[in-house]
Amino acid sequence: MPLYHTEDQAMLADSVTGFMADEGGIKKQLRHWRDTGCKDGFGHGLWKQFAEMGLTGMLVAEADGGLAMGHVEAGIVLAEIGRNLTPSPFLTTSVMGVTALSEASDDLRGRWLPGIIAGETVLAVAIDEGAKHKPEKIACRAEKAGNGFRLTGAKDFVIHGTSADALIVAARTSGSDSDADGVTLFAVPRDAAGIGHNAVRLVDSSIASHVRFDGVELDGSSVIGEVDGGRTLLNKVLSAGRIGAAAEQTGVGGGAFAMTTAYLKTRKQFGKLIGEFQALQHRAAHLYSELEIAEAVVIKAQQLLDGGSERAELMVSVAKAKAARACNLAVREGVQMHGGVGMTDEYDIGLYMKRERALTEFMGDANYHAERVAQLSGY
Repeated sequence: MPLYHTEDQAMLADSVTGFMADEGGIKKQLRHWRDTGCKDGFGHGLWKQFAEMGLTGMLVAEADGGLAMGHVEAGIVLAEIGRNLTPSPFLTTSVMGVTALSEASDDLRGRWLPGIIAGETVLAVAIDEGAKHKPEKIACRAEKAGNGFRLTGAKDFVIHGTSADALIVAARTSGSDSDADGVTLFAVPRDAAGIGHNAVRLVDSSIASHVRFDGVELDGSSVIGEVDGGRTLLNKVLSAGRIGAAAEQTGVGGGAFAMTTAYLKTRKQFGKLIGEFQALQHRAAHLYSELEIAEAVVIKAQQLLDGGSERAELMVSVAKAKAARACNLAVREGVQMHGGVGMTDEYDIGLYMKRERALTEFMGDANYHAERVAQLSGY
């Protein structure tokens, strides 16, 4: 397939671009919620507006009231979220959460999906159990108790964990911590007894939570998919989150690039626009090329995911690694080309660097995915 958007996707991009620029801008959203010390780190009013545009239910099946779109379309939204640094639960809820619920029971889908589609429900995904992304090891345990399970353990850096109406939790129901099998996904309501949160504000001003489960009682209806057979579904959720984060990184990198090139065209030094200096022109051209390559790889991975290709998992890691490195280059070059003012809070370029740092760690950094590419390729 061609590595560009179809006519319908281009129309969606035009609509989302205008909406995000008007309603999701840095001053109106990120700076506002950061400076007011919002406990959620995002605006529920904007989330409702997402729903009014049909964005919250993009990946929800038509039978469940959604639009049944794919990761290419979700990536268009995420790229604009990144470009505007818009704080939003779209990735954790409408992408990862919905992907998990796609294999849930009718009762579970009926409980959570209508609220997501209406922009009234937020989901968080609780997978990692340490400072670095390592879903291969899951120690949080769900032991059988009566007709249900008793959940005990901890999850770290759960984005929107304190704001979510439910947490999608990956827990071990059998085997040892590093076994591939023996993993089960659960939908855990926020108000379940025995859940404890330690909320922390990340470098990009988003709110994450260190979650503790102290004998949380869950009935059998909380299980998503098969007991002990949740690794395949977990990998599906991870792929959705990784390619979603990669798409957002292309937006962050693109936003930083646009801001930097605009600065090069207005800032004068030694009586000349600094954009006239050949060294900076070469650096800007190199950055542009890297971002274009990253966007192409991300689209390819999205297309493979939507098509159910067996190569999708490999290409998702390629995309996450490439987008992370291109985005990192964009924000470093942006801050440096802005000079000293690039380090001040008054200039937005530093906010792009902070968002890049958080997104890089989310669902695995470039080194993690480079190693994963080697493993999946047989090296």
